[in-house]
Amino acid sequence: MNVTMLLDMAADGFGDRTVIGRAEGGLNPVRLRELAAGGARAVRDADADAILYLAVNGPAFPVALFAAARAGVPLVPVNYRLGTDQLDSLLANHPRALGIADPEQSEALRRAGLPVLSPARWLETAAGDGGSDDAAHNDSPAVLIYTSGTTSAPKGVVLRHRNLVSYVLGTVEFAGAGPDEAALVSVPPYHIAAVSNVLTNLYAGRRALTLEQFTARGWLGLVRDESITHAMVVPTMLARIMDTDGLDRSVPSLRALAYGGARMPVRVIETALGAWPHVDFVNAYGLTETSSTISVLGPREHRDALASDAAGLRARLGSAGVPLPGVELEVRDEVGEVVGAGASGQIWVRGEQVSGEYAGQGPATDERGFFHTRDRGRLDADGYLYIEGRADDTIIRGAENIAPAEIEDVLLRHPAVLDAVVVGVPDEEWGQRIEAVVVPRDGTPVDAGELRTAVRDTLRGSRTPDRITYWTELPRTPTGKLIRRDIVAALTTEDRERHRAGGAT
Repeated sequence: MNVTMLLDMAADGFGDRTVIGRAEGGLNPVRLRELAAGGARAVRDADADAILYLAVNGPAFPVALFAAARAGVPLVPVNYRLGTDQLDSLLANHPRALGIADPEQSEALRRAGLPVLSPARWLETAAGDGGSDDAAHNDSPAVLIYTSGTTSAPKGVVLRHRNLVSYVLGTVEFAGAGPDEAALVSVPPYHIAAVSNVLTNLYAGRRALTLEQFTARGWLGLVRDESITHAMVVPTMLARIMDTDGLDRSVPSLRALAYGGARMPVRVIETALGAWPHVDFVNAYGLTETSSTISVLGPREHRDALASDAAGLRARLGSAGVPLPGVELEVRDEVGEVVGAGASGQIWVRGEQVSGEYAGQGPATDERGFFHTRDRGRLDADGYLYIEGRADDTIIRGAENIAPAEIEDVLLRHPAVLDAVVVGVPDEEWGQRIEAVVVPRDGTPVDAGELRTAVRDTLRGSRTPDRITYWTELPRTPTGKLIRRDIVAALTTEDRERHRAGGAT
């Protein structure tokens, strides 16, 4: 069950169909297989034990993915936005890798003493004769992805061939896409969705394109120009598409839009559903450690929730749906006991697609094979999963555990709020106090009393932010995740400066 099996099936089943790139000049599965074989030869010639990919998305990426698999080594896509020290530290973990890098990133690989090819040169090299393949076992590592490190140093997540193949076989019908279908992926190659979309779209027979630099106008233009039928975005991208004034938002070819990677504000998805009633929306929740999606809120649930006046059904727009077949979810309390429907706790997951393994550390699963996602959430009586945020994000005020997500949801529903985050800041009396940072929609601060009243009227008074600060934007990763540690650090610094100036907190 090597991932090359998926490529072989595509080449044998619909080898002349374009599956990578634009309709004109793209790659079909037969050519992709030839390039993968040539790339594998280059890996063997370099005596490399990994392919290290430090470049933007594009045709070189799927060729690297399958070349690594054919050579029996892992692909290591690296975040090209890392700082010099962090990047150098990461590269030091791979002293025998073959590097593929954009020109502006190649110096980092040379500092690490690694051979480096540009994406164009890599494709030229892969165009040579491939020779024989090494036999990669289905339990060998296929991909090593470093986590974003929004709360700690990045860790290398090991995804084995059996994890990735299991995910594809469990979620996609072989050759199920029509010949006119095209998918647009707008995440960088070091994101698990970039890897999973290469595999799933190829297996389905759907042409896949990538958008190297996202802008709302550019995304909409490419959807129309390339007759995109399926797309995947992160919440901040959809928010920009819906919130940017003066855009032509017509997308007549678009049939399905998947979103994930971070929490989607209910206001944004409601706006998108109203703007594109012909589009099937899918909320996909997953992690790098789970080979991508583990639960899905499907198109019918989106439409039913939007059309309903019932509070419980309407609230499902804020859920992550139900687990995929073959995936088991449990919500446990602090001592490891499974809690009942509606109770909050920590999310654990088990299934063949779940890796839960970190480089140099081995599996991080329990004795029953469950992996702790480090996310908090709850399952309702019908099995729908609601994500309440990272366990590390939980605010402990006095003896009460408070999920920032429920407060953020109230703030984001205010029409004058464009973005918002809630964090816990150290406090001598309470341990932590609740602070909110709000980005006003038109740049004018919203009345803090009005926002605090909205929270107090919706939630208990103990959930009301102790202070609201206004910023022009929030720090996020390229995939839309809030960098909460930076927010807490900035607010803590503001406190110290305020105290030094003799001001009140």
